[in-house]
Amino acid sequence: MIAELISVGTEILLGNIVNTNANYLARKCAELGITNYYQVSVGDNEERLTDVIKTALSRSQILIFTGGLGPTKDDLTKEVTAKVLNKKLIEDSHTKERIREYFTRKKGLEITENNWKQALIIEGSTVVDNHNGTAPGLIVKTEEEKIIILLPGPPNELHPMFEEAIFPYLNKLQPGVLYSEMVKICGIGESKAETMIQDLIAHQTNPTIAPYAKTGEVHLRITASASDMTEGKALVKPVVEELQKRFSTHIYTNKEEENLEDVVVNLLAKHKLTISTAESCTGGLLTGRLVNVAGASEVLGEGFITYSNEAKEKYLKVSHKTLEKYGAVSKETAAEMASGACENISGYDGYTVDVNDGDDNNTGRKTSLAITGIAGPGGGTEEKPVGTVYIGCMVNGHVRVKKYQFKGNRQKVREYSVINGLDLLRTSIIEEFE
Repeated sequence: MIAELISVGTEILLGNIVNTNANYLARKCAELGITNYYQVSVGDNEERLTDVIKTALSRSQILIFTGGLGPTKDDLTKEVTAKVLNKKLIEDSHTKERIREYFTRKKGLEITENNWKQALIIEGSTVVDNHNGTAPGLIVKTEEEKIIILLPGPPNELHPMFEEAIFPYLNKLQPGVLYSEMVKICGIGESKAETMIQDLIAHQTNPTIAPYAKTGEVHLRITASASDMTEGKALVKPVVEELQKRFSTHIYTNKEEENLEDVVVNLLAKHKLTISTAESCTGGLLTGRLVNVAGASEVLGEGFITYSNEAKEKYLKVSHKTLEKYGAVSKETAAEMASGACENISGYDGYTVDVNDGDDNNTGRKTSLAITGIAGPGGGTEEKPVGTVYIGCMVNGHVRVKKYQFKGNRQKVREYSVINGLDLLRTSIIEEFE
């Protein structure tokens, strides 16, 4: 079955809001094994919305609308859909009572007359109760056996309504499923990653492999068409195992919802490690990514933003001689920043620091990640062009430093630095403790 997603709202076209509904519904259609060829955004305009509906009916079997079901005059989805289908709008007493109860629970809110507009439904439609708002969803079947589903726009209303009512409804209509798993890779570029699996892509039938380039990462989605989820998993499993053989530790997760920072925080917690960060060109971006993870407070000790040389000397004990001889952007400075962030330097020799603070139980329990570089657009030289970044990482008493040369604007360089820094920390922990 072919579904078309139609997002209604001028605010989407103006960029005032991000259309997360389309992303959510596309993923749900994929889970259901429903093909999605078209996604359309249209403003609150009767003529253009009419054209969109007629076009969608001509090429898709299922139309899923989001937005335009509210009480105001520019909420036109239900009205225009009824007009295109040559159906009347009738008052639904059940929905009217639910709206009345909703406002009764929200003490102090007046039921303005325009709210009763939401109690009007398309004749012959099935009402889907909204347990988190006032506008109900509707399911309409056309004479041509097309299915039109109208859903409210707010995600906190749409998501539960879809999960509770629409997903089960569509699942009964679809004989098969599409089962997908994601393999997320870091430390290998898109072109190299694709080259490494070119033979698999060339001979793929079912399942298929689709590569997606992300900032500093490559994601591989493996999708199988199957009669049920059990069969889908069985089809996908050998492909995932083959990818694991080829990419090894470059794979940081197989979980769609898991990000690199989630993996790093979980690794730190697993091995009872704490992390201190030392940032120059990233200016707190690294620490912010870690703080985004629930549970980061258990592993994140402190973060230093040492943009100036003076700050590097004062807070991280970077040697003045090192800065004078090698510069702030150098492997030597990155190594000393990483060591200094751990606050227990006993010596420095070829980026290996032997840590012994007198308590053998605590030796190596503290880790650090340091980033120094030239984000641009100015500041680059022939020897150290814009995008030159050194990342230092201290784990289990050993400091590793890697040099990178990133392309892109200032923000891209900073983002690439954070991603590669997290990956360096991840692989260092694995090498030392697993």
